[in-house]
Amino acid sequence: MKAIVDCNSFYAACERLFKPSLHGKPVVVLSNNDGCIVSRTDEAKELGIRMAEPYYQNKLAIERNKVAVFSSNYHLYGDISQRVMETLRTLSPSVEVYSVDESFLDLTGINENKLYDYALFLKSTTELWTGIPVSVGIAPTKVLSKVANRLAKKDKIGTKGVVVLQTPSQQREALEKTAIEDIWGVGNANAKKLRLFNINTGWDLRNMNEEWARKNLGGIVGVRLIKELKGFPCIEMKDPLTTKKMIATTRMFGKPVYELQALKEAVSTYLSRAAEKLRRQKGACKTITVFVVKNDTTHFQADYSPASKTAYINLPSATDLTNVMISHVMPLVEMLYQKGSKYIKAGIILGDIVPANMIQYNLFEPIEKLNQKKLMQIMDNINFGIKTDLVKFAALGTKRDWKMRQEMRSKRFTTVWDELREVR
Repeated sequence: MKAIVDCNSFYAACERLFKPSLHGKPVVVLSNNDGCIVSRTDEAKELGIRMAEPYYQNKLAIERNKVAVFSSNYHLYGDISQRVMETLRTLSPSVEVYSVDESFLDLTGINENKLYDYALFLKSTTELWTGIPVSVGIAPTKVLSKVANRLAKKDKIGTKGVVVLQTPSQQREALEKTAIEDIWGVGNANAKKLRLFNINTGWDLRNMNEEWARKNLGGIVGVRLIKELKGFPCIEMKDPLTTKKMIATTRMFGKPVYELQALKEAVSTYLSRAAEKLRRQKGACKTITVFVVKNDTTHFQADYSPASKTAYINLPSATDLTNVMISHVMPLVEMLYQKGSKYIKAGIILGDIVPANMIQYNLFEPIEKLNQKKLMQIMDNINFGIKTDLVKFAALGTKRDWKMRQEMRSKRFTTVWDELREVR
């Protein structure tokens, strides 16, 4: 049997965790640059506030109903997510972290007559240890466990946040209640196509044969989906990915960038972030790609079309040194920059990643350069411990007016010394 543990309204729940006065009240969290709504509590949903809608379109309703609004606080959410996942690893021998707020668990060895009690134990212990409410779905396959979890979240009171689909009759009832677009792996685009075949629910799809799925539902992917709906596991648990083959850091700017210096500062900052991730997995990269997105039109013009320009470089040798990477990337930014253009986004991609212990050093390199590995370790230790750019290269700038807007961000209660929650 497989379980999925999913945090309820995760970002909003993290905000409530350190503000008990918000329990039972509507809360929403906004995306980068305070653009769209990316998390809502049940109370906010009842007010008609919809997911992914622009904040400005809901601003009147939010203010009228005194909805608490927060900018995304990724330092806080990442730390709380890690606490939730570590709790689950303590409670189960096999955990696959699927996203920042979801994990699959392999329940092999758990007595089938005690699955419901075990699910309640998972839920209550996770909530007690972390303060984050969760829902638990259990079934023979990953796809069916997602169906179970969705039903648990839809009726938190009636189900106690737990649904177990153990018998064929339970699975049939659940699939008949689940619209085709709500089946994991289908989505809205495929749902429209499936409805042309009079496939409207998960149960309808489950009863299609494999040959039909092969022709009409993405080949082997569709076959696996139907088998999973029938209770035959085809999507196995995955080991955690410890080393990435590519590392990317991209951001929209808080406000448009026009000057070359500001664009260089932004790219240097994103490169520094990517380099930290690279060193964390003990890797070194051979290629660096930089891209910038400009938009010299407006949303109100008929020819509105942001344009992206890209450049890359093959490094003389693999490296994990931030300053070395910056020195190679800055000429690329100068090449991409066009005076007078309005830049709205930039990004860095590190590729051809190899283990850092495979880097071939040059015998004739100056000793100062060979010792920069220690400098990187010291910088990473300081910045990781404080969760801020306390120590950085001058190329990253000091003012950074282009930074992402987070005008309503709460404190980073668990990761920054100066913002720790005070108890009196």
